[in-house]
Amino acid sequence: MVVEAEIQRLKKFQESLRLEDREIFEDLLNQCKLYASAGSALASPVKETPLIISMLFAQHKKLRELERRLNREEQLSASQNPAQ
Repeated sequence: MVVEAEIQRLKKFQESLRLEDREIFEDLLNQCKLYASAGSALASPVKETPLIISMLFAQHKKLRELERRLNREEQLSASQNPAQ
């Protein structure tokens, strides 16, 4: 599978990271696996493109969820403290 081969190639980069950053990079690589089937729908001659799109999508999804949570917290705080 192309995704697994590319992830193996990226492991060399991971190994060069500081220990505390390796776990973060591992999580990023796992995002590629989550969306591998969708990424395979991209007919790209550049085999890294589906991986990058998968990573970007996963990060954007997390960001939107954090924004929703923050907005809910702000609304809750505003409703509890209407004078502010």
